Amino acid sequence: MDKTLHQFETIVRRCRDLFLKKTADYGTAWRILRPSSITDQLYIKALRIRSIEEKGAQKVDDPVESEFIGLVNYCILALIQMSLSQDAPLELPPAEVARLYDEHIQENIRLLQAKNHDYDEAWRLMRISSMTDLILQKLLRIKQIEDNQGQTQVSEGLEANYRDIINYSVFALIRLSEH
Repeated sequence: MDKTLHQFETIVRRCRDLFLKKTADYGTAWRILRPSSITDQLYIKALRIRSIEEKGAQKVDDPVESEFIGLVNYCILALIQMSLSQDAPLELPPAEVARLYDEHIQENIRLLQAKNHDYDEAWRLMRISSMTDLILQKLLRIKQIEDNQGQTQVSEGLEANYRDIINYSVFALIRLSEH
């Protein structure tokens, strides 16, 4: 578990660094996005990964790793949006963005540790393509929950699905780094 935690934190530092650099470049323009737009952006990234996996080749130079990093960062962005009040300003100070990013990642680390305890790091036995499929499944669930105005009867809500996507994306990045 120590190895996994170290790998997870290393990957997340890369994701966080890019997120904060983009915040320095663009501010928090992403605050204008509605939840469905964030979901669609996540869906496009996951579909590109699956397309490249199935075709075995790509024509756009952006590596698959950048799409998994994008999945992590857009999920964090969605979680931040969900945690802010309706009257929160569109432009957030960079220090506040960093604090919120770290807060959400810490919750994911807690989730990772709990699930790895129970599942004995079963994700290490999974194919990356299976992780991609599970991410797409989570996104279809999110779309359905959004279409139902956030209402579920017995299922996990949006936050749990975003957190699972973050973890599967980081797991895929760990597996890709080990090849």
